[in-house]
Amino acid sequence: MIINHKYKFIFIKTRKTAGTSIEVALSKFCDDNDVITPIAQEDEALRQQKGFRGEQNCNVPWRRYRALDWLNLVFKARRLRFKNHSEAAFIQRHLDEETWNSYFKFCFERNPFDKAISRYYWSAKPPRPEISEYLSSASPRRLSNWGTYTIDDQIVVDFVGRYETLAEDLATIGKKLGLPEELSLPRAKGSHRQNREHYSRVLNQEARARIEEVCAKEIQAFDYAWTEPQDAKKA
Repeated sequence: MIINHKYKFIFIKTRKTAGTSIEVALSKFCDDNDVITPIAQEDEALRQQKGFRGEQNCNVPWRRYRALDWLNLVFKARRLRFKNHSEAAFIQRHLDEETWNSYFKFCFERNPFDKAISRYYWSAKPPRPEISEYLSSASPRRLSNWGTYTIDDQIVVDFVGRYETLAEDLATIGKKLGLPEELSLPRAKGSHRQNREHYSRVLNQEARARIEEVCAKEIQAFDYAWTEPQDAKKA
C-alpha cells in the first residue's frame, strides 16, 4: 500500500495481482512524507537495489485514533499501522477526509480462476495437496480481493485495473497521475507458480464451483466468466 502526497494517489494492494511489482515501481516516485508499507525481505532487497524508497511512515497518526484504537493500544501495547494489504475501510477510517476523497485511489483485480491457481502455488507448500482440496479449505479472504477495495459491498476506488491488461492500465494510471515517466515493473514473486496451463486444464468442477461461490461478486462486477481455449474445446 502506498499513499503519495506529491502525485495525490492511494494504491491499495490486492493479492496475487502483481501488487508487489507495482508497489516497487511506485516507490520510485515517493518522497519523505509518503506512506510506504513493508514488503517481503527479498522484495525489499530488490527495491533497495533499484535505489527506491522502502518502508516508511506506516504508523497511523495519533490524531486519527478512535476510542477502540486507544483501547487496543493500552491492552496490546502496539501502535496502529498501515499494512501491506490494508483494506479500504481501514485506510478511510484512519485518513483525513480530504485526503481520502480527493486522492486518486486505485487497485488491480484478476480473473478469479487464474488467481486461485496463483494463490495455491504461493500458499500451499510442498508436498502440496490437490488443488481442489486446498481451495475447498482456503478461507474466502485468501481467494477473493473483494473486501480490499470495497466498503459495504460498494467499490470505493476510482479505478480497478485488470491483471490481464496490466501494461495498458498502468499507462492509463501514469497519465492520470502525471508521473514523469512510465511505470517499469520489476519481476517480484513470479517464481512460485509451476503450472502455467490455462486454468480450465488445472481446475476441476469442484474447484470451479468453489471459486464461483467465493468470488461471485467480483465475477459479476467485472464480467469474468469461465472460458476454455479453443484447442481444449476441440479435444
